[in-house]
Amino acid sequence: MSDLVDATHRNTDREVSELVRFDGRVLFLAQDPRVVERQLRGEDVTLTSAGPLRTDVSTDEITPAWICYHYDEKLGEYPYLGLKCGDALPVTAGSVKAGGFAVTVAGRRYGKGSSREASPYAEWCAGIRLVIAESFERIYRQNCRNLGIYTSADFGLIDRIRRGEAIPVDEFTRGEDELTAELIRRGGLFNLMRARQQGWAPAARVNVARPMTYGEKILARAAGAVSVRPDEAVFARADWRYAHEYVSPMSISALKREMGGQVQLHDPSTIVCFADHLTFIHRSMPPERRRLGLLDLAQALAQVQLRFCEQYSLKLHGLLQDREGSEGISHSIMAERYVRPGDLAVGTDSHTPHCGALGALAFGIGATEMANAWMTGEVRVQVPHTCCVRLTGSLPNGVEAKDIVLHLLRLPYVRDGRAIGQVFEYCGEVVSALSTDERATLTNMVAEVGGFTGIVVPDEETRRFLRERRNVDMALEPWMCSDEDAEVAHTLEVDCSRLEPMLAQPGDPGHGLAVSELRQPVRVDIAYGGSCTGGKREDLRHVHAVLHWAVERGLRVATGTRFVLQFGSQDVREHCERAGMLEVFERAGVELIEPGCGACVNAGPGVSERPDQVTVSAINRNFPGRSGPGQVWLASPSTVAASAIAGRIVSFEQLRGFADRALR
Repeated sequence: MSDLVDATHRNTDREVSELVRFDGRVLFLAQDPRVVERQLRGEDVTLTSAGPLRTDVSTDEITPAWICYHYDEKLGEYPYLGLKCGDALPVTAGSVKAGGFAVTVAGRRYGKGSSREASPYAEWCAGIRLVIAESFERIYRQNCRNLGIYTSADFGLIDRIRRGEAIPVDEFTRGEDELTAELIRRGGLFNLMRARQQGWAPAARVNVARPMTYGEKILARAAGAVSVRPDEAVFARADWRYAHEYVSPMSISALKREMGGQVQLHDPSTIVCFADHLTFIHRSMPPERRRLGLLDLAQALAQVQLRFCEQYSLKLHGLLQDREGSEGISHSIMAERYVRPGDLAVGTDSHTPHCGALGALAFGIGATEMANAWMTGEVRVQVPHTCCVRLTGSLPNGVEAKDIVLHLLRLPYVRDGRAIGQVFEYCGEVVSALSTDERATLTNMVAEVGGFTGIVVPDEETRRFLRERRNVDMALEPWMCSDEDAEVAHTLEVDCSRLEPMLAQPGDPGHGLAVSELRQPVRVDIAYGGSCTGGKREDLRHVHAVLHWAVERGLRVATGTRFVLQFGSQDVREHCERAGMLEVFERAGVELIEPGCGACVNAGPGVSERPDQVTVSAINRNFPGRSGPGQVWLASPSTVAASAIAGRIVSFEQLRGFADRALR
């Protein structure tokens, strides 16, 4: 890297570099694995000769789950190890770093999926200083900018860089709001924070009242402003900042690296930590990874977080003391115990929008941003546009919130990436009739849409949830609604009466089709119910309805199929026990697992062990390698349960139809 680039990252005051030169090679992430392999061997190719570029590259492919057990410069050995080109994985450990690459080039929707900052940090540590793509996912791009990696959709930069041209930094800030432009110019979020401490401030805003959506109202209140409008950036006060052991060590490391011993946390009582992701990693990690010492690395992450919580007296929902398991998944517990309507909550996880079901503005941020939020109590937010999702009609029997989301994911507006970075505000008579648990599935999986967050305006159902779960009788305030004439970017109208049980085919949550559209039977080796999306009370009630029906007819989980059911929290487990569900689960042949994220992050019972295995799962995403090397189909909790009984993918309605015909 040239001095021009390095200077950008060293500056902590107003002296910011105006030019940047990328002294390294260009790596095209091509669909053809042979093209990638040729580049790694030292051959340079052109954009044209590279052929079609990989689209929808997920963070699971940039840094597969096991790589994220590292959280320091070691990550530089591993970028793109999970990148699937055709049927091959052409990138090997150390090959990108050894290749001397400074620029990565890919297709649309680069950085899909997780908020894991390990992905851009691995690229950074391998020497990548610029990523060029047709479009980017919000959190990935934000993480890049927080670290000081440039991003661009201008493919014309490739030839200029190869000619050795120094690129004006203004080309990376053009069209950005003032805060984002300053962040890019200063080369990272910590540098911007220091500049603010030294007196830098954005220009004064002209702040006048305007009609706002509910989400904009929350942001305005958090920013201390009369109003906000889409595309402007503000610093907003966070009511809750939460993290889990899979990511918090990277935030802790960033604090130590950037601040040394000068770390003071803002209002520790509003910081909550969790051990949930790697609770059962010892039961699923394959022997070859154990031999590499990865189990020790994975389990050490929780200890790093524990020491940090002890040092700063932070609340930690950790591992159970009397048996294997954790207290619960972070999103589940935040909804059950902490977040309230009107709150602004941030978490180190892309599924933080889960809490939007309670009428909170909840969104995921990366490790660097969380480290800053711990210190300042604030997050930098570019006010998102809003997409109104109006769900009308009534849900047919057997259709659940997961089916609604899988339908949304295959709509052109979402599939083409036009919803990236937007707030999905759910409304309509179907939403009004849904429980808060089901609403949480809608808001949680806005992460798969690529949106900023999902939210439901609080109502009497929200108040019921708070009374039932927390014994809190909360009055809803008049401002908690969207103004009738508020600006929305788009409206999606869905007649839910026409929906049916849905699936997502292996590889991407957007590969949706109805169960009835399957043209041939799909056998099931593993059925998994659990995760923040599929481990709530309502999810387990759906599973119970299927299994109760089955055991009454003498049916059990099919021979050759394993059904793993994991609770989202101890609250959920205790509810199931009180309701008498556990006996039905056991009679049906289900393997019950204490709370944790488990198979959803390739870290617990329910993961596949071989590429030929087929899983039907209630988790929220199925990117390559997400839950083992096998093929993962996404489905609703009841479809997962019905498929476990049938031994092949079927809906509950289909299963009942088969049984009725057999009896006749």
